[in-house]
Amino acid sequence: MILAIDVGGTKTLLALYAKERSDWVLCKEQAYKSSAFSSINELIKDFLAGDAANIMMVCAGVAGTVIEQECKITNLSWRISAKEIQQATRAQKVYLLNDLAATAWAVALADMEYEELNTARRLGSGDIAILSAGTGLGEAILIREQADFKVLATEGGHTSFAPQNKEQDRLLVFLRNKYNGHVSYERIVSGMGLHNIYQFLKQDGRFPERKELADKMQRANPAEIIGLEAVRGNDSLCLESVRMFCEIYAAEAGNLALKCLPQDGVVLAGGIPPKILSLIKPIFIASFIKKGRYSDYLAKLPVRICMNERAVLLGALAYAKRQVKE
Repeated sequence: MILAIDVGGTKTLLALYAKERSDWVLCKEQAYKSSAFSSINELIKDFLAGDAANIMMVCAGVAGTVIEQECKITNLSWRISAKEIQQATRAQKVYLLNDLAATAWAVALADMEYEELNTARRLGSGDIAILSAGTGLGEAILIREQADFKVLATEGGHTSFAPQNKEQDRLLVFLRNKYNGHVSYERIVSGMGLHNIYQFLKQDGRFPERKELADKMQRANPAEIIGLEAVRGNDSLCLESVRMFCEIYAAEAGNLALKCLPQDGVVLAGGIPPKILSLIKPIFIASFIKKGRYSDYLAKLPVRICMNERAVLLGALAYAKRQVKE
């Protein structure tokens, strides 16, 4: 059996697959709130309770930097090691992948659903830049080598935010004060980032905050509320927050594209883009291509939104299946 895991700062998804003939079939799947558990092994124990699972391989996409098969989750207190997971599951092999590396393997090998933002022709023989906005901002590069792939995991979401206009200049100053100097793209293009933009615009005074919305945010995830209210068109502060979010997300996608020149374009992944699809569509490309002398080049790149929120899990499974074949 293969145990595939998507470890995120907010939730962790586990799925158990068994080999049937020439394919791997889902036997069990469950999502957990990550912060409700003190460790990944405690969570795995709960998931496998009562199952006499003979696990051949575990592959986990984890939201953090993987070094020598160990990882400190960026937005969670967990430290994860392949060795500890192997002891907990008695699996023959355990692989830890950065979550964006797992997403890249899903783009390369899994059957995924996409929504086109820029319908330029994909060349079919080039690289793909991947940016995922959710609890954090992840970035990776899928490299095509003849008939095979390689994945380059990065921590590009933690690079320094570069404002594109006077309003974003003020946002940078606002966030510098909040984060003691360094402001990364993840502080803006993520769930917490959307809330940061909302707070900036609120104090800026042009868009008053509705009291009932402020009360809601005390009881639930602020980013989800902001996104939902914006999509419904119910609140000018939420609409402007999402507009600014999309503008900066697009600018950073353009930055990554210029750094790796992905002939097969850009894929936007993570939980946020599908939820704000109706708002991101008319905004994204104009900001994405706004790169001076390279605007024409970027205008020719395809840009797609991955609509499957299980991309990390499916990428972990795809990578594990690849190892079995090898």
